Amino acid sequence: MDKPVEIIIDDRERNEEIVNGLEQHNVSVRFAQLPVGDYIISDRICVERKTVSDFSNSVMDLRLFDQIERLSRSFQKPILIIEGDEEISITKNAMIGAMLKVCIDSNVQILRSESGEETAYMLSRLAEREQIVDDREPRILGFKKAYTNRQWQLLILSSIPGVGPKLAKDLLAKFKTIRNVVDANIEDLISVDKIGKIKASRIHKILNMESGDEVDGSY
Repeated sequence: MDKPVEIIIDDRERNEEIVNGLEQHNVSVRFAQLPVGDYIISDRICVERKTVSDFSNSVMDLRLFDQIERLSRSFQKPILIIEGDEEISITKNAMIGAMLKVCIDSNVQILRSESGEETAYMLSRLAEREQIVDDREPRILGFKKAYTNRQWQLLILSSIPGVGPKLAKDLLAKFKTIRNVVDANIEDLISVDKIGKIKASRIHKILNMESGDEVDGSY
């Protein structure tokens, strides 16, 4: 490399395997408290890294969609790296559905990595491409959670598989509150534009099923 590259790492993301791997690839690392993401590559690329198990858990408790939304709003080219191949706590269809939602609704690119070593290699190559080839420097951007109540309502609704930001707004415009969406029957849901019988049935089932019941993750 003609000049050293630097990656800014969130100070809560001190993965020894990745840090050592980056240093082996001649990448200078700097730790800082990042508002969003785990690794800042340039002024336009920030990477959120999740192990497979962390990804599946964050889908279940909805952390994923909050993190991805803020990442997407802060950087032009956000990336999610999913690392490892351990057992997951959600169905394969649910995981695929969540990945599709991340790509389509938030325009976040997803990369798969087998290990921390491979993640370090990916990060180093991204940094080389951005900082050496395109002459871009890493820059801390983004903001912490500062949502209004309406934004939280839209975020909660858009976390339902098959419900993107536009449909979440339409649901809130029609029913006014999340409670009213939950209480709506299938016929009420069908009255919203772009919601057919199949999607209405799925939304109704997800919002009204008892904990522990299984729901197909595809949509």
